[in-house]
Amino acid sequence: MTTPKPWLDLIPSDDVSSFQRGFDGASRPITAGSKPALVIVDMTLAFVDSAYPTGHSETGWPAVDANAELLAAARARDIPVFFTKAYADPAHEVHPLERGRWKTQGAPAAPSELPPGDVIVDALTPIAGEIVINKGSKPSGFFGTPLASYLVQAGVDTVIVTGMTTSGCVRATVLDAFMNNFHVIIPFEASADRSQISHKVNLFDMHMKYADVISVEETVEYLDSVTAAAAVPA
Repeated sequence: MTTPKPWLDLIPSDDVSSFQRGFDGASRPITAGSKPALVIVDMTLAFVDSAYPTGHSETGWPAVDANAELLAAARARDIPVFFTKAYADPAHEVHPLERGRWKTQGAPAAPSELPPGDVIVDALTPIAGEIVINKGSKPSGFFGTPLASYLVQAGVDTVIVTGMTTSGCVRATVLDAFMNNFHVIIPFEASADRSQISHKVNLFDMHMKYADVISVEETVEYLDSVTAAAAVPA
């Protein structure tokens, strides 16, 4: 089954055609390996819930549901799972040197009565054997972290990237996965953004260059296919 792409109502047909002159096109079959891992990027309260200055409940909570479905499928098939968030201590006070040159230096703090935002939402709480990558204030799950080495050690050749935000930390992680020569899959319902234009444009752009953007259902079908292939005696 092939699900319609999420950018069809936004990207002009001329733009789609211009990419197809040098690439395989939007409707191509996925290109992926046989040893996937799931990397869930920054599905924390700070990004999911609008109570926080960086959150967006309208798209964040549906993405939680999509990630929960995908996470259950990965766990049932013994697919390695990794999560990213900012710091090991959710109450970490970020030093200006750690924050870097983000353009949101003056963003208001979350209301004091709220719990710390740098906490993975309950529906996606990691279990034993799942690694949480603390990536600090940088967008990519790979930058300055051991994620690439863990994926190599696990024999992974394909990274399924989900999370928030599509145009920010998800995109940065996708590009670094690509540059580390992993195949990349992005299940589009499991990725979200505050800006829906940014969400759709970035999904389109990544699909045409770096990754396969497919539905959660298609991703689970892919997991089924690699699981079945691995079970066949050599």
